[in-house]
Amino acid sequence: MKRFLIADDHEAVRSGLRAVLEQRADWEVVAEANDGSKAVAAAIANQPHVAIVDFSMPRMTGVEVARRIREYPLQTEVLIFTVHNSCLLAQEAFQAGARAFLLKSDANKLLLAAVEALLAHKPFCTRSCQNELDRGLIPGTDNRQALTPREQLVVKLVAEGYSNKGISSMLDLSVKTTEAHRSAAMRKLDVNSTAGLVRYAVRAGLIEV
Repeated sequence: MKRFLIADDHEAVRSGLRAVLEQRADWEVVAEANDGSKAVAAAIANQPHVAIVDFSMPRMTGVEVARRIREYPLQTEVLIFTVHNSCLLAQEAFQAGARAFLLKSDANKLLLAAVEALLAHKPFCTRSCQNELDRGLIPGTDNRQALTPREQLVVKLVAEGYSNKGISSMLDLSVKTTEAHRSAAMRKLDVNSTAGLVRYAVRAGLIEV
């Protein structure tokens, strides 16, 4: 049996994906998660062959989930599933260790092809970004210094309403370290308020509104 993990904070999406996958007699969804932290824990506990992970989830982005999974000796292949048609995001996903990037709008036509590619340990990318990735040309960059993965995660959690103390507890950091990540992100993004971080998080697809 091929084992799957589905991670998305919308129950209807998880149910739809489960229904499609389990049409195959030898495919089984062994775990579901509704936030990024639970997705990592479920991957470690169940060791699925494929994890289908939404990019915009509470507590941790799909890209961070892929990065965390790669830190463990797992054979799980990660598919980033998203509404955001961003080739820059696709590049970040592959750099983090995901092997597939699929738009939710392409799911009806391409989900099974993407999953079959992953089961064969082959990469798959939504059509709108494949040419750019092949050529190494990723549009949408700007002149701001890129955030580190930890800075991006802190910004996401700030935008979700967590305090510095809450973020520190969640990420097992000191409050001083969390404040340093937050300050570094604000400096790189040239913003001077929490509202500025929230606006960036929305534009970057770190949170859904």
